[in-house]
Amino acid sequence: MAKHKIAWIFSTVFKIGTLPGAPGTYGSLAALLGWVIFMYFGGSQITFLITTGIIFFAGVVSSEIVSDELKIKDPSVIVIDEWVGQWIALWFVPFALKWGLLSFILFRVFDISKPGPVKEMEALPKGLGVMMDDVVAGILALLITHSLIYYIG
Repeated sequence: MAKHKIAWIFSTVFKIGTLPGAPGTYGSLAALLGWVIFMYFGGSQITFLITTGIIFFAGVVSSEIVSDELKIKDPSVIVIDEWVGQWIALWFVPFALKWGLLSFILFRVFDISKPGPVKEMEALPKGLGVMMDDVVAGILALLITHSLIYYIG
């Protein structure tokens, strides 16, 4: 039973996913705030990257437990996938509000619209399918964000 409670707390990012309205957006905003706090207090880019990977694997496990319990493939209460996708979109992004917000907007656009490969990831089984569409949305947002950083600076 404790395993289920931990999975619920983790996969809903401390119940952010249970807020009414737009839980995915709230989860992404929480991740953006997490990035700001992480970077403000001197977190390195490599530590940020490794932490994202750890959260991804824990997210696969916890989201699988919660989705199995709810008998829904990708319930909206699970927002750890948005957290991971948003953090991927922020990999090696300069610590500046404009780049953080751009990354957030791009990630939300890809996560909501689910173009091509993002949508295809949902077909993966269980917790992996829950997480991977957001991973790919994060990668797409990352590529565009870094292209704009390069060209606009």
